[in-house]
Amino acid sequence: MSQPDYSYETEAFERGATCIAGVDEVGRGPLAGPVTAAAAVLDPMRIPEGLNDSKKLTLKRRQILYDALMECADVSIAHASVEEIDELNILRASHLAMERAVAGLKNVADFALIDGNMIPKGLTIPSRAVIKGDAVSVSIAAASIVAKITRDRIMEDLAQQFPGYGWERNAGYPSKQHKEALQNLGVTPHHRRSFKPVHNMLYQVKIVSD
Repeated sequence: MSQPDYSYETEAFERGATCIAGVDEVGRGPLAGPVTAAAAVLDPMRIPEGLNDSKKLTLKRRQILYDALMECADVSIAHASVEEIDELNILRASHLAMERAVAGLKNVADFALIDGNMIPKGLTIPSRAVIKGDAVSVSIAAASIVAKITRDRIMEDLAQQFPGYGWERNAGYPSKQHKEALQNLGVTPHHRRSFKPVHNMLYQVKIVSD
């Protein structure tokens, strides 16, 4: 199985970049919770071993790499709220979170490698979109790990406040338990009202109460 490497970063350095950020987001698909993005600038001399697409790693491995990255890389984490998701749409909100993550880096990045096929409009630095970037670029892989760990922890905290939806296990994604809880327990302030299953629930309730 091929691992992400430093070739995209090397190419950008060769073209004159001096500070390269890998950027990824997590949480486009859930029915609840924010969308979370991370930007990571790696030190080429201190790249943690085993960086990969966060979805390909075990939880334990992700946590170890997260701790290592927080220690040896310039990492910035940012979010777009449920309100922003509902107001803007999920794509724009996820791009906003990415823009915020890049802006929050300690060192000003002069080039960004973005996971996916689109560059956020608000990014003011030269950027390259890399499809399945977290599987080919170590910087994007680093960002994917940080974003996933961060968002999962947010959803675990919210699960304590709103038990029954299984957010500590499904991270807000539309699992069977989550959808059943929506029917039985209703919509929380952390649900995305613009997402169809939630919208339909609210609409049903409105019709019934009308």
